[in-house]
Amino acid sequence: MSSLVRGLTLLGSAVVLLFGGVLGFQLLTSRADTADPVPTCMNRTVKDGERLDSNLVTVNVFNASTRSGLANRATINLQANGFLGGTIGNSTSSAKPSRVTILTADRKDPRVRLVAKQFKDKVKYAKPDVTVETGVIVIVGNKYSGLKSKTPTKITSDRTIRACVPIVLP
Repeated sequence: MSSLVRGLTLLGSAVVLLFGGVLGFQLLTSRADTADPVPTCMNRTVKDGERLDSNLVTVNVFNASTRSGLANRATINLQANGFLGGTIGNSTSSAKPSRVTILTADRKDPRVRLVAKQFKDKVKYAKPDVTVETGVIVIVGNKYSGLKSKTPTKITSDRTIRACVPIVLP
């Protein structure tokens, strides 16, 4: 009886080994079935003299305060005004605002002007020393007091601006 059990165990092990070897070889040599890449955003262009809406402007908000979650709250409020949420986090910038600072090389950029109009506080400006993919960079400090209750969500552009608007898939 024990030799029969050993024989069946050996036969079962051999079948499992053979099956695993064949399946493994097929997986090793098969083509990867990859889907075609789906675009994550749609390019939009606003020309000189056209209206730039807040839903074409990405805002990255960084917290330079000791108040936890301040950048997240500011981003949520900006999104309620139609802005696209960008990067949120703690600031690594050398700019240490008491209220609000926008990092930009061009204060007259319509995106920067539209974002600056949102804040209750007087906005200060500094040269960018934080790297983000795209959008306006805002740094909030300890005395940040929020957004105005009624602010414009569009501005006339004085230049051609290209924006990539995220595509929301069903």
